[in-house]
Amino acid sequence: MSQELLNELMSKSEKLNIEEKLRLMRYLSNNLQINDNLTPKPRRKWRDIQGKATYPLVGEDAQEWVSRTRQEATENREQIIRNNYEN
Repeated sequence: MSQELLNELMSKSEKLNIEEKLRLMRYLSNNLQINDNLTPKPRRKWRDIQGKATYPLVGEDAQEWVSRTRQEATENREQIIRNNYEN
């Protein structure tokens, strides 16, 4: 789009009343969303982010996290089973 056309549209939009400006804004907003969905997004590869996070990511070693969450899940299951037998 040329700068001249853009300037002309902006100038003409200043003459619109509030309702017309809102209608124009809705149209432009919807048009942007539709066009954005048509634009293909580049597909990222895991290799692109490899090594970007610091180690350990959240202050805990990955293997320790896996072991801890498995242990917690086992304890939760056992608690549920005990509660079912007690009732």
